[in-house]
Amino acid sequence: MSSKPSNICLGLHFFQYSEMTLLPRVAYQPRGLGTEYIDPLANPEACKRDVKLMKELGLNAIRVYEVDNDKNHDSCMNYFAEAGIYLVLDLATIKSNINRDNPQWSLQLFQNYTATVNAFIKYPNTLAFFAGNEVTNNKSNTEASSFVKAAIRDIKEYIKVNAKKKEGRIIPVGYSSNDDQDVRIPLKEYFNCGNKSEQVDFYGVNLYEWCGDSTFETSGYADRTGEFINYNIPVVLSEYGCNMVNPRKFTEVLSIYGPQMTSVWSGGIVYEWSQEINSYGLVEISKDGSVKKLQDFWNLQEQFSKITVPPNDTLSMDSYTQTNVESSKCPLKSENWKADMKLPPTPMKNVCECMVSSLSCVASSKIMDNQNLIDEYFGLICGMIECENINVNISSSKYGKYSYCNPEDKLSYQFDVYFKHKKKNPLACNFKALIILRFQVVIELATMMVKRKVMRFFQKILKVLWE
Repeated sequence: MSSKPSNICLGLHFFQYSEMTLLPRVAYQPRGLGTEYIDPLANPEACKRDVKLMKELGLNAIRVYEVDNDKNHDSCMNYFAEAGIYLVLDLATIKSNINRDNPQWSLQLFQNYTATVNAFIKYPNTLAFFAGNEVTNNKSNTEASSFVKAAIRDIKEYIKVNAKKKEGRIIPVGYSSNDDQDVRIPLKEYFNCGNKSEQVDFYGVNLYEWCGDSTFETSGYADRTGEFINYNIPVVLSEYGCNMVNPRKFTEVLSIYGPQMTSVWSGGIVYEWSQEINSYGLVEISKDGSVKKLQDFWNLQEQFSKITVPPNDTLSMDSYTQTNVESSKCPLKSENWKADMKLPPTPMKNVCECMVSSLSCVASSKIMDNQNLIDEYFGLICGMIECENINVNISSSKYGKYSYCNPEDKLSYQFDVYFKHKKKNPLACNFKALIILRFQVVIELATMMVKRKVMRFFQKILKVLWE
């Protein structure tokens, strides 16, 4: 594998080394039958064990949902690279993500996402990033998509700028959606419309419509394929593998990698590698680390072995001519769709730092790491004075100029606004000793008080002399 492979989204397809590719993929996130995600790419022994089975299965790409960007991933990524296996990586984690019920695109999220980009952009087998997974999953939370679109815009720009600085490469950024009937159409349009810098490079659909011995027509796959006929970017099945019939037969594989779908779709990702509490596993991993192949493994391997790539799907990038070049039209707002094209601003660390450095009245260290106290004082201070510069109004798409800053910095800003509103009365900066006046401000106030006392003293002397 070259140190700088060309992984490019062009038209409807992914190209690697200038050759179009349809990748058999699987979701890879062993959790040990627990609910907590564990970084699978920071466990070299497990990676070395699993990569052999993945090659036996016929995989050449995996999707990983969560990693710890502070850990070392060199060994695992090298094992996968040596086996010709690529990585599609989600940037969000369970603890750091855009919450559909209270969406934000904050400085902290931006820093976490870019830290993951930094950790994996160096590996030649990093194929693509997902900036979100099913964030909007029904018509009640469509506004959250504006925040995901802002994340896509900023991560794409970050990758672009850093690629120029370090002579790196551009890695595609996409979004993985669910298959909700109310929002599936506006979702695919929204992430493919507007300014090119705000559009996804590829689009994923988590699709579980094909169960058991279904067919292309009866499963709904034909309808979903028809919806993307005029799409101008690659579309992938970011998850598939209905388990309503067990063991799974994976009869959809021949359609996904056959002429019915390859003119529109760029392959799919089977959910999932290891057997977890949701019973989608291809293999079962014991506590001692040993692995047992389940019947799903053998059934999927049999279906993969039947794939014969049609002649029109062995294109080179030089010979490929894109016919669908137009982006989608942005969806109109409706009962089912409320996301606006006005996006949250790009989080800027220097703006937040500059703002905090200018404040006189700030939150003390006692409150910094206590989210409950921060929430309590937000409710208190914003009940006394307007908080528009730190708040987000989702329904009207109004974003305060400091709305993306860290919570403690926003609270300090609001304390300072209140302090100035009270004409810098020191008592206005003493909420149960949880906020403090900065030292230089104390000196300024003390100096001012001394000056006032001196002035009153001389006024009294002058009054006596005058009389």
